[in-house]
Amino acid sequence: MSTAVPIVLAGARGHGRWHLDNIRRLQDKGIVRLAGICELTPLTKAELPECLGTPEQSADFGALLDSTGARIAVICTPIPTHTDLALTAARRGVHILLEKPPAPSYAEFRRMADGVAEAGVVCQIGFQSLGSHAVPAIRTLMAEGVIGEVVGIGGAGAWARAEAYYRRAPWSGKRRLNGVDVIDGALTNPLAHAVATALALGDTVRAEDVTAIETELLHANDIESDDTSCVRVTTAQGRPVVVAATLCAEDPDDPYVVVHGERGRITFWYKQDRVLLQRADHGPEEFEHGRTDLLENLVDHLTDGTDLLVPPDTTGAFMKVVEAIRLAPDPAPLPEQAWQLLPDEQRRVVPGIDGLVAAAADTLALYSELGAPWALPARTKEVST
Repeated sequence: MSTAVPIVLAGARGHGRWHLDNIRRLQDKGIVRLAGICELTPLTKAELPECLGTPEQSADFGALLDSTGARIAVICTPIPTHTDLALTAARRGVHILLEKPPAPSYAEFRRMADGVAEAGVVCQIGFQSLGSHAVPAIRTLMAEGVIGEVVGIGGAGAWARAEAYYRRAPWSGKRRLNGVDVIDGALTNPLAHAVATALALGDTVRAEDVTAIETELLHANDIESDDTSCVRVTTAQGRPVVVAATLCAEDPDDPYVVVHGERGRITFWYKQDRVLLQRADHGPEEFEHGRTDLLENLVDHLTDGTDLLVPPDTTGAFMKVVEAIRLAPDPAPLPEQAWQLLPDEQRRVVPGIDGLVAAAADTLALYSELGAPWALPARTKEVST
């Protein structure tokens, strides 16, 4: 058994707590060792899960990597900081697990990916859903023609976020902060997995696989960014990918991706690793799949050459969507009559949005094409490759 790989975690609060728990799980298996935590304010003893020992703490990421001898850095910090931190690690020969979205713009993404490649280190992008064994299983079903010719792929995310969600950090719900791109919208951050997974199932993963993108971006909350939006990606394979998302659902439910074939459909609830196959002349079939943890996969790649599941180049198409959203006109506020506040939960809901999100994934149509009274016609953003 190889010795545990030393790890530094940058950003251990918020979503970073998930990484702390995951590192503890892998440390218990003897795979990794938490050597350091990079936070502006050190974690208190109460914030550190038991059994993680006393990792070194510092606000200086580069110095921490040097002093701990880390082999892997897990970066779970605000979106605009991703590229510089990844390059800080890369220059020191430290491999990287970079939280999604990898960057707030395509230019920043390229700067990160090119710098990492030049440094000769490995970077895994944290789209956990792409570690699901359902992804290759669905691709096999598609390739075998089980649902006939594939005509398109839909994605639906009807989630809820209280107004307090947008006060959790200075960059929350922002498109830009102090002149720097943030692009913290429904499709690019909380429901980014729906976009990335839909693109991956359609084998549209690289930037050059995308030929055009249409966006409809709106918000019910008092924010700059979008909380209710949809996107249609035209692909080189000719199979459109449409993803609709909201953080203002009436009855929030698990997000899913659906592959539409001429003779059936495959629905994938990616948080549950659950697949439903429905096809002509057959009863419905359900499958539960396992999942490979992306940090564990990165360690396996470094120790025994296992294929890396989510290298930067396989997120190029997703980053083209981020770029189209970045370049789109600022999201439009929904008219006041289109949303209401649930006082008990202190969150805004858009009546009827749950059905619209499902219909968009079902019909590969945008909100405006589905007749949503508040939707603006899509603005097409041609994507130059």
